[in-house]
Amino acid sequence: MAMRLKLFISILLLSFFCGSAWADEEALKKAIQPHFPGHTIDSLKKTPLLGLYEVVVGDEVFYTDDKANYFFFGHMIDARSRTSLTNERMQEIKAARRVPLDSLPLQHAIKIVKGDGSRKLAVFTDPNCPYCKQLEKELLNINNVTIYTLLYPVLKGSMELSKKIWCSKDQIKAWDDFMLKGIAPPGKDCDTPLDALLKSGHENKVSGTPTLIFADGSVVGGMIPATTIEEKLEGADKSK
Repeated sequence: MAMRLKLFISILLLSFFCGSAWADEEALKKAIQPHFPGHTIDSLKKTPLLGLYEVVVGDEVFYTDDKANYFFFGHMIDARSRTSLTNERMQEIKAARRVPLDSLPLQHAIKIVKGDGSRKLAVFTDPNCPYCKQLEKELLNINNVTIYTLLYPVLKGSMELSKKIWCSKDQIKAWDDFMLKGIAPPGKDCDTPLDALLKSGHENKVSGTPTLIFADGSVVGGMIPATTIEEKLEGADKSK
């Protein structure tokens, strides 16, 4: 109760400073942008509440007045239903997110073709990520798919391990041996595309592993079971 009261008071104080006229959205964007150097304002729209504007920058949703004098970070709560309007909006944004498969550096992937390979799936993955290893076990149950494994070494010790996997004579075997059996690849040096893969991940806002990207561009962050992967693959195929 105390937390909800504080949030409500914060919104009221913020609304006190809001002008009665709606801001010009382009001017408002320009006022907000200097506070987020190196980031893009993905969305800006007025809300029906207290003269506030909703701003989306990356995975962050926050609110501002029509002059960008004040920023409000936190959840806007519907007091009647006790639901977070902010959380609902964040889920909408995630569901609507699209990354075109052909925009990814698939030429730098470990390409695994199963069955007829007709369906497509790209996975940003880290060899030291336990959830990535769980995902690999789920992928054993998926057939007729081409999986583009994009090495994304963001965890401690993963860069050297990813280099060894990439430089292996048989990349697919080295990947499967480590992820499914815990057998580390032998040490070897070669040129790798890991920097390009890291850059692509950052540009596409891949904040964790595993991150799955389907043929329709839909993005799922985190480990999901084979049944869900099948549903997503079928849905992506039908949307073509």
